[in-house]
Amino acid sequence: MYAIIDLETTGGQPTQDRITEIAIYIHDGEKIVDEYATLLNPGRAIPPFITQLTGITNDMVSDAPKFHEVARKVVEMTEGCVFVAHNVRFDYSFLKKEFADLGYNYSRKTLCTVRLSRSLIPGQPSYSLGKLCKNIGIPLQDRHRAAGDAHATALLFGKLLAITNESQDLPHGQDTSHTLARVDALAPAGRRPDGTKKPSPKRVAAVQTAIKEALMPPLLPASVVANLPQATGVYYFHNEAGEVIYVGKSINIYKRIQQHFAVDVKSRKSLEFKNSIADITWELTGSELVALLYESHLIKQMKPAYNRAQRRSVFPAGIYLRTDEQGYKRLAYGRADARNAEIPIIALGNQYKAQGFLYHKVAKYNLCQKLCGLYKTNGPCFDYQVHRCQGACVGQEPPESYNLRVDEAIDSISYEHESFVVIGPGRTELEKSIVLIENGRYRGFGYVDESFSARKLADFREVITEYTDNKDIQQIIRNHLRTKRKGEKVKVFG
Repeated sequence: MYAIIDLETTGGQPTQDRITEIAIYIHDGEKIVDEYATLLNPGRAIPPFITQLTGITNDMVSDAPKFHEVARKVVEMTEGCVFVAHNVRFDYSFLKKEFADLGYNYSRKTLCTVRLSRSLIPGQPSYSLGKLCKNIGIPLQDRHRAAGDAHATALLFGKLLAITNESQDLPHGQDTSHTLARVDALAPAGRRPDGTKKPSPKRVAAVQTAIKEALMPPLLPASVVANLPQATGVYYFHNEAGEVIYVGKSINIYKRIQQHFAVDVKSRKSLEFKNSIADITWELTGSELVALLYESHLIKQMKPAYNRAQRRSVFPAGIYLRTDEQGYKRLAYGRADARNAEIPIIALGNQYKAQGFLYHKVAKYNLCQKLCGLYKTNGPCFDYQVHRCQGACVGQEPPESYNLRVDEAIDSISYEHESFVVIGPGRTELEKSIVLIENGRYRGFGYVDESFSARKLADFREVITEYTDNKDIQQIIRNHLRTKRKGEKVKVFG
């Protein structure tokens, strides 16, 4: 079964815009068997340009149900269905966000009729819903309204499923064997007790294969992905010229790359990237820490075209240390960028994570919320009012005793001046990975077999390949040390 869905929204960003209308048509592979459509109250004003495009006004949605009132209906109707839409990423991402706001993980297999149309009806001047329907004779009423667009998409989907060996439906002389085989696989077989046709397990599997194939980079052979290892390491995307255009890392290379291709891309830049991928190679590392360190090194060294965001720093926020006029050491979270000369004690993925990290340290080491910038007030912090803060915020606790606890918090996340090795999994069961930090400086990594033994730090220097230390490397190591990894141990020297 397929759920053909179209949404109208207040804008194009799922994180900030909301749904104003939803339409669902259930298709059994031969015909539409159920339908549902309703306006929705988005809980915010509809921008004038959206009203001009869709015709949906604020007055029209003022008495309409809110999304949480129809959420159960949406779940029940689409249960067990493939989620189909024209530019499916747009509609699917909006629905997932609405459900996420309700604390529900909405997950369906997706199929994009734009991608399927490009494959089965090649050579069209445009694959926008309006122009495509006009060019191939599909009626489209109420354009830019959910019911009208969803119904047209359902008719288009039915036409795509109905394409058979009648090759005259496609451009003259074109080899249609691969596309027709895929459509034939999509066609349902067998019947349910109510008389509707039911696909066989083989054809269900074929549908799933067709969905995956529709999302694969067009230049990338399926055999390349099938042969990827389910192991930890770094991987490289190459273009047709063999150039590395992207470097990534994962604890399971096969699954991570499947995730890369699991959704249909919409932006021009993302589509350009996907269409450039012609080959994938990899290097196993065994250790997740080594994969992180090696990936960072490779990106800075190779400067792949599509790793631009990671060439400088992959940690845009961090925790900083400052001392105020009264002598109190103050931890604070904030943005980390090239214009900020301060080096963070620890850098994190975003300011939300940095804020949460600081809240944890404030609670663990009994620090002052106000002095850490987590409680904005001219008076005492909230913790002082409930007797959890010792009064640094009002000058009751002297800087000397307060700063001792700040130093403890800093020591818990810093490895400055320390010498140690992280011994982790290797690329095979017969070896171990070694990451060496000497006097707070990252020296590099290497591998040893079971015959290796070391009594002093110098023994480890002989088995590593040296790599450059930098701010990103320091943050990778700090973040990694915060959690204990299975099969990994830290050996400290001095």
